[in-house]
Amino acid sequence: MHASAFLRLGFLALLLAVAAPRPAEAADAGQVVQLLDLPRHAALMRHATAPGTGDPDHFRLDDCTTQRNLSEAGRAEARETGRLLRTAGLADAAVLTSRWCRAADTAREMDLGKVEPFPPLDSFFRDRSREDAARRDILARIADRKAGDPPLIMVSHQVNITAVTGIFPASGEIVVVEVLQDGTAAVRARLSP
Repeated sequence: MHASAFLRLGFLALLLAVAAPRPAEAADAGQVVQLLDLPRHAALMRHATAPGTGDPDHFRLDDCTTQRNLSEAGRAEARETGRLLRTAGLADAAVLTSRWCRAADTAREMDLGKVEPFPPLDSFFRDRSREDAARRDILARIADRKAGDPPLIMVSHQVNITAVTGIFPASGEIVVVEVLQDGTAAVRARLSP
């Protein structure tokens, strides 16, 4: 094949890649903020980067030194997510969090509103028998959100978000869901850290 034909094919491939639409669920911070104004919508956020998996055998909920915690990069990630959402117009949110330190620290570092613990957001990584109850309670809390309520951000863990959405989120990723009338969650947007 002639060199100019290769160049034309390369240019065509580049043009198609640039013009291709992003996946429907990919969003920017502005889209996320708009969705969070809608009733029955909430942001499920996986805690920011905390190296490792699960928790140490000596884990205690009341002692952060026994838990897997945010790295400095994770803290910076959470602050940047908060900054992006504030810049996009999110003024004050209801922020619910798992009681695990890495989730609560993520919520506080974002600085988007008063942070309150919500036990259904606690990790059930070690106790899968809690999955159905956690999913049900998370969905019920989102379904209760009415027009005019503050935006709802729920900081949790991979297992909880996967149980609600079927998505395996990255550390620090936000998955915006709407709870439908049948009680299931529909993913409306995703925001990568």
